[in-house]
Amino acid sequence: MEGFNPFSLDGKTILVTGASSGIGKGVALACAKMGATVILNGRNRAKLDATCEAISGTNKSIAVADLTDMAQLSEMVAALPKLDGVVHCAGIGQRVLCKQISSDDVDGVMAANFKAPVMLQTELLKQKKINKAASIVFIASVAAESPSAGNALYSASKGAIISYANCLMTELAPRGIRVNCISPAMVWTDLIFKGGLTEAELKEDEQTYPLKRYGTPDDIANLAIYMLSDASSWMTGSNVKITGGFR
Repeated sequence: MEGFNPFSLDGKTILVTGASSGIGKGVALACAKMGATVILNGRNRAKLDATCEAISGTNKSIAVADLTDMAQLSEMVAALPKLDGVVHCAGIGQRVLCKQISSDDVDGVMAANFKAPVMLQTELLKQKKINKAASIVFIASVAAESPSAGNALYSASKGAIISYANCLMTELAPRGIRVNCISPAMVWTDLIFKGGLTEAELKEDEQTYPLKRYGTPDDIANLAIYMLSDASSWMTGSNVKITGGFR
């Protein structure tokens, strides 16, 4: 049919967390290009403003909140319209050897990467902000199944969110709400520099990938578009790895 686009997001309102940079910013820009009304969440107002300015048109808004602060989280959710999609992108990276992990390290990583998206999702459901047939997407990581030295907490937090998403899927399926995860390998964002490697070392490492490059935020955003759109209406409970062939 002429003009038919199964990947269109026209008429959909989508919340993107972590939209101030990296994958979150890429997803927000892509959603807007596909016709969605986009709500940008993050902690840094200036960076959110920059993302917002990069989106043409008026179907956009900013929701500043630190999702690890329950008061801010609840207040933000109360102000939201009904949503057709949520992309949980916000998170942190940290590398510390297992023998050096402190209690604060555990609390910090799990608060940002697991507790925050879980409690945001809880609040969205409690306040009845999710429309029927909506799509919920969690940005996880292949690190959940690909161990590396110093990455125990990050890997564990992403494994936890995948397990949570599987349970959420079973609870929301009766309402036609779909829940899926995206698990990227290395993606060129500020986050990958948290491990202490230089850009030269990272560029050398990406040559070990079969496709000879790391991913970009656009690579992940395009997969998120598919999951948010009606093109994936029979897809739920999936964890899709996007890795450039990395194993």
